[in-house]
This record gives sequence, C-alpha cells and structure tokens, in this order.
Amino acid sequence: MQKPGHRRRALIASSCAVAAAVAAIAVSGAPVGARDSVRDVATGRHVRVAGATYQALATQSVRLLESTFYNGTGLWHMCVPVICNTKNRDWGADALTNVLYFRWLTDHDQTVLPLVRTLAQTAHLWTPGERGSSDSVMWDAVADARMYQVTGSKVALAKAEAAMRWIGTVPGLATGACPVIDYQWPYGHRGRLKTIETSSSYIKAALLLYQITGKQSYLLRAESQYAQVRRYFLVPSAQLYTAYMFDSGSACQVLPGQYFASVNGNMIWAGQALAAATGSRRYLSQAVATALAVQAHLSDGAGVFADLQADNDITGPLVEAMYSLATTGHQAFAARWLMTNASAAGADDNSLGEFGRFFDGPPPGSLATAWQISGGIAVMQAAAVLYPGGHPADPAFWAHATFVADSRSLRGRTLRIAFTGRAIAIMGTIGDICCMAGHARVFVDGVQTFNRTGIWQNMSSPSRRQPDQVLFAWRWQADGHHVITIRPGQYDREEGGSFFRMTGYQVVG
Repeated sequence: MQKPGHRRRALIASSCAVAAAVAAIAVSGAPVGARDSVRDVATGRHVRVAGATYQALATQSVRLLESTFYNGTGLWHMCVPVICNTKNRDWGADALTNVLYFRWLTDHDQTVLPLVRTLAQTAHLWTPGERGSSDSVMWDAVADARMYQVTGSKVALAKAEAAMRWIGTVPGLATGACPVIDYQWPYGHRGRLKTIETSSSYIKAALLLYQITGKQSYLLRAESQYAQVRRYFLVPSAQLYTAYMFDSGSACQVLPGQYFASVNGNMIWAGQALAAATGSRRYLSQAVATALAVQAHLSDGAGVFADLQADNDITGPLVEAMYSLATTGHQAFAARWLMTNASAAGADDNSLGEFGRFFDGPPPGSLATAWQISGGIAVMQAAAVLYPGGHPADPAFWAHATFVADSRSLRGRTLRIAFTGRAIAIMGTIGDICCMAGHARVFVDGVQTFNRTGIWQNMSSPSRRQPDQVLFAWRWQADGHHVITIRPGQYDREEGGSFFRMTGYQVVG
C-alpha cells in the first residue's frame, strides 16, 4: 500500500494534466479582485497583503480550525464562538477530522500530525451491541481510517475495524422490508428511517480498510453494499442519490429529491475507488455521471454549488471526490467545479475566516458550526493544489450587498420576493422552532430547485437556535430581475410539515 506522502506526490503530479484548463477559467480567480488581507490567527488581527492566494487562504483556514474549533485536548467544538457542545464522534466532528486528513493529503502539513494523533486516542471505540445510530458509527469508521492514513496509528486502525464490526452486532438494524439497507436506529425506532449516510459511509470505510489492510472481505462488502445503494437510492433520471428511505416493515418508500452533498460525494469517491480496486471502468463511469449531475443540477445560476440542506449536511466529501476526479481521474470538469466554488467561497468567510455552508452566499453571522465551515476549508485546500497562485475573483462580493429588513412567514400562503440584482441571500434563524418540523419549497424565477429540500429551516445539527443565518442563497452571472417564490412544504416524516420565517434578505446589485 502507498504511504500518504507517496500518494500526495502522485496526486499533485497528475493534477498537472488539468492545470491548463483550470488556469483558463475566468471564475477560478484570475487575480482581478485581489483580497487585501488575511487574518493572523496568533494575534486575531487582519494583516494587509498584496492579495491572498488560494495557497494562503488554505493555510489560514486550517490554522483557524486548529486554533478555534479544536479544543486542545483531542475534541472538537461544534460551534464557535458560542460553544454548543464538544466531542470527537459523529459527522460534525468527523467532518473536521477529515479536513485535517485532506490538508495532509494535499499539503503534507506537519502541523496536523499532533492533532490527528491525539484525535486518534480520543476517538470512540465502538463495542459490539453498544447503543448508537448506524450513520454516526459509519462516519466515525471513515474518520478513524483517515486518521490511520495520516499517522499510521494502530489505535485508529483498530477503532475503524471495530466500528465496521459493530454494525453487524446490533439487533434490529438489518430488518424491515428492505433488510439489505440498515435502519438508522434498531427496528426503525425514531421514524422508521433508513439513510444513505449509513450505507455510503459503510462503503467508503470498507474501501479505505481494503486499501489499508488488503483484506478482500472489505472489498466484497463494499461492492455488495454499493449495488444495493444504487438499487434503492439512485434516481436514474437524475444520476443523483437521494438521502432518505422510510421502511414501514412491509414496504420501503424513498423520499425523492434529497440530494445531500456528503452522500453523493461518498458515492462518487466510491465509484472511483471500486474502479481502481477491481479494474472495472463501469464504476468510474457511474462516478463521473453523478459528478456531472452535481455540476448540472445542483448549481445556481452562476454555476456555484447550492447546498440547500439545512445545517445537517457536510460538503467535504463532495469536494474530496471532485478533487480525486480532477487529479487521479484527469477530469477537467471536476477541476472547473472546484475552482468555481473556491472562487465563490472566497466571499463566504467572515472576519475570523469562518466559512458558511453556502459557497454562493454571504459569511456566517453570530455563530459558525462544524457542519458549515468544513466544506469551505476543504475547497480551499483543493484550490491551493490546482491553482496555488490564483485568487478568488471577487472576495468582496457580499460586501456590496444591501440588506432589506423583511419579517415574513408563510402561514400557509405563498411568499414572493421580487428584486433586481445578481445575487440574493434570505436570512433567518436555523432551528427556529422545536424538533426539526418545518420546511418550504423554493422556486427560482418560477422553477422549483432541483434539490427538493428547498429550505429546511428547523433542522439544527448542534440542536440550538442559530440566529442571523443564511437560509437560502442564489447567484446569477449578471444583474437581472428575479422572483424567489416560497411555497408551503409538503409533509413527510423526516422534514415534518410546512414552515418558513425570515428576517430579511441581502441583494447584490
């Protein structure tokens, strides 16, 4: 098996094949709007520079992660500056650990080593039959494997393999009408939900362990589960994977149009890894088809990825998958996707350097969470390899915005926002009411967003109200007259009924 440093050199060498295409992309940040400062994490001050490159922004964002979200003892804060909780398990924490792995992969940054070694010690060891949700344990398995790849820690490897064993020891997970897909909780407790988060992370963890150990059993398990995920969660007409299935025990019903960045990223990555492990190009073709669908269907009018999930998704796995396609897969469109999003994310960080979950939206306000910031940090690492000397095209993009105070809610009616400009961000509170209930459908100039999540305002992974947050963001290539229409959501067992309440919106003219 290749050591991490050898793999990094191979990736960077192969990325030269797409470098010319990347450099030609106008939105990738040819230095037309050079950022004039970066934050010195040691002092907290912004230092004026001639123009912060992607390489500088990548380093700055990782230093921010190390100095604010990391608590110094092997745990991650899930929110800053207000600390909502601190832990080293489940996907919020795992997303930040995976960013450190991605930094190691792309830059071989030695500063991440002591953090990852400590995180490997504090990561949870899952024991047979222990209570837990299947998706949480599988996210942990991936992070454990990544920690091993960075450090060679036998502790991390043992924990990854223990997590994989765990899923076969809990009665009631592999039950229901579709037992090949595990419930999130045994016997369908908590809504009879089965989620592709479990299955796609299981595939990724199994493939990572196959790469690490060479055990054929891990490859066989990954191939088998990959086939089942395509059978149940793939939407053939879209070539994208939806996130949720409800298994009543007698029938399985998939909730269409829930296109998480994380799970589609996992499946793109898995297709590439399976192609490399088996020699079958069918897997690579499937990965490319989904990646192209992400680019075509899940972008706004300016081609920037629009993460319409609530604060319950992470973008890092999608960035990692696109990076792998761009470098080892020689797919120039994936490099363009990365640079388009890195350029947009250059205007998505606040004075502390924290990114929001919308690459095409304004920075986070009073609170930033692990789920929000991890994607922006990851995309900067990719950009630093693909175009290290480049700059975001307009890092002051949202500084030009005008805020319109507009406190409205649906109350069963249709709500319309008409404006003239080239970008809009609708603001409000995430977790506005209790218990995840309430979402709304969004139509952009009369067309419903391809991702049917729309606005799911009341899902808050940190389980706290988050005021002054971006609920929805969209850009266009040029100024124009646009209408955003918010319509009541249709009830389902995961998102609940209809809810939408905003405090106003920002418009860039």
